[in-house]
Amino acid sequence: MSLVFDEYGNPFIILREQGQKERLKGIEAQKSHILAARAIANIMKSSLGPKGMDKMLISPDGDVTVSNDGATILDNMEVENQIAKLLVQLSKSQDDEIGDGTTGVVVLAGALLEQAEGLIDKGLHPTRISEGFETACQLAIKHLGSIADKIEFTKDNIEPLVKTAMTSLGSKIVNRYHRQMAEISVNAVMSVADLDRKDVNMELIKLDGREGGKLEDAQLVKGIVIDKGMSHPQMPTEIKDAKICILSCQFEPPKPKTKGNVDIHNVEAYKKLAAIEQEYFIDMVKKVKATGANLVICQWGFDDEANHLLLANDLPAVRWVGGLELEKIAIATGGRIVPRFEEVSAEKLGRAGIVREIGFGTTKDKHLLIEQCPNTQTVTVFVRGGNKMIVEEAKRSIHDALCVTRNLIRDNRIVYGGGAAEITSSLAVAKAADKIASVEQYAVRAFADALDAIPLALAENSGLPPIETLANVKAAQVKEGNHNLGVDCNLNGTNDMKQQHVFDPLISKQSQFLLANQVVKMILKIDDIIKQAKTEEQ
Repeated sequence: MSLVFDEYGNPFIILREQGQKERLKGIEAQKSHILAARAIANIMKSSLGPKGMDKMLISPDGDVTVSNDGATILDNMEVENQIAKLLVQLSKSQDDEIGDGTTGVVVLAGALLEQAEGLIDKGLHPTRISEGFETACQLAIKHLGSIADKIEFTKDNIEPLVKTAMTSLGSKIVNRYHRQMAEISVNAVMSVADLDRKDVNMELIKLDGREGGKLEDAQLVKGIVIDKGMSHPQMPTEIKDAKICILSCQFEPPKPKTKGNVDIHNVEAYKKLAAIEQEYFIDMVKKVKATGANLVICQWGFDDEANHLLLANDLPAVRWVGGLELEKIAIATGGRIVPRFEEVSAEKLGRAGIVREIGFGTTKDKHLLIEQCPNTQTVTVFVRGGNKMIVEEAKRSIHDALCVTRNLIRDNRIVYGGGAAEITSSLAVAKAADKIASVEQYAVRAFADALDAIPLALAENSGLPPIETLANVKAAQVKEGNHNLGVDCNLNGTNDMKQQHVFDPLISKQSQFLLANQVVKMILKIDDIIKQAKTEEQ
C-alpha cells in the first residue's frame, strides 16, 4: 500500500491487488471446484444403500449425532469451501422437495464432476460438457418415464405402499423392524391423505419420541401426544369425554403497562390486596367452569395459588404448552384458541373421547395423550428407543418413509431400486450417444458412465466385488431386456428387484438426476475465484 498525490495535491491510496486478493482462474479454478465437491461425495459414498455405514458427528458443544441420512450428515458437517457448500444445499433441496434420496443425489453429483474432470483434461470446453450433460439428463428422465410401473392402492389395500416405505427404511437404523415402522408410516399418511385430490397435509402428522423402551414399542396414536403432565399431582390422570378450554392468555391478574409502586402500611391493607388478587383468580376459574369445560390447556404458566384454586374447583389443567402444539390440539379437538378470558364460551371448547396422562419407567416425566378426537386426521407417531441418538435417528428414518408414501400418493409411478434404474438409464444414454454427431457425444457418454457410480457404491458397501457385480448385472439387463435387474445388496439370491419388492418413487429418482445435473452445470460454469485476503489490520 502506498500514498500518492495527484497534480492538485489530493491524496489517494494505491493498493497492490496481489496483496488484497487471492485468485484462481481457468482450468485451475475448475479443478479446484471439482476436487472440493468430490471430497464431499466420497464421504457420503460409504453411507449409500441398505448396507451403508453410519457417521458420527460431534458438535462444538459436544452433542453427538449418529446418522446415515445424507441431508442430516451434511447439515451437521462444518464445511468451509463454498463449492462444497453447494453440495450441502443440493442434499437439502432433495430433502425439502422429495424427503428421500439425499445421499444418492450427492454421490451422483460427485461422479458427474469426476467424469467432467476427465473431459476437461481431454480439452473439451466446460460449456460443451454442460450441454452434453443436459442432453443426457433429459434422455435419462424420459427413459425412466417409459419403463416406470404403476402401483395401485386404496385405503383398504396399502400393501404396495408398505413395501415401498420398507425400501426407504432398509438403509436406516430401524431396518430390523422396518415392516412395523413402514406400516406405522403408511397408516399415518393415509389418515391425513386426501386421495381424491392426491394431497397430503404433513403438518397434521406429529413426530414425537421418548428415550427408554425398545424400537418396536413405537406406536401410531390417533390424536395428539404432548410432552407435559397435569399441573398438580392430585389432579385426575384420566378424563373421559373431555371438554377442553384452550387458552393463549396468562392465568394470573392483569399487569399494568406502566410501572408503579403500591405502599402497604398495615396488615389490613395487605389482606385486602391479597383478596383482590384472589378474586381475579376465582373470577377466571368461574368463567371457564361456566362453559362446561373439564380440562384447561394453557400456553403460559400460572403460580401455585392459581394451581390450588383449579384443583379446589375440580378443573384439571396443563401449563406451558407450546404454540405449535396448541394449534395442533385445536385442529384435532375442533376447539378455538382463546386469547382473553372475556371471550371464553362453550362453542369454543375442544372435545376428545379421552385424555390421559402416562408415565415412563421410574422417571417423573409425563406425557399427555389426547385421543378419540373429532378430527381423526390428526395423528402422532410416538417413537421409543434405548437412547436419545436412536430416538432422533428413528424419527428421521420415519420422516423419510412418510415422504416416500406422500410422493406415491401424488404420483403412483415407481422404478426399481438396487441401482436398476441407474443401470438401465446408463445403457439407454450410452446407446443414444452413438447417434450424436457433435463433440457433445463424449459428455453424453460420460453422463452414462457417471450413472454407474450408484450401483458400484451399492455393491462395494455390500461387500461384493463392485466392477464384476456391475458388469454381470449390465450384461444380464442387455441379454434379457429386463429393466428390473439390480445389485442384490441383501444377498437374497436374485437380482430382480421386482421380486425383492425394492421400489423407488419415479419422481424421487427423476429429481435426483435433475438436481445433480443442475449443480454440476453451475460448478462447471465457474472459472474464476476472487477471494478477499485478510488485511494486516485483521
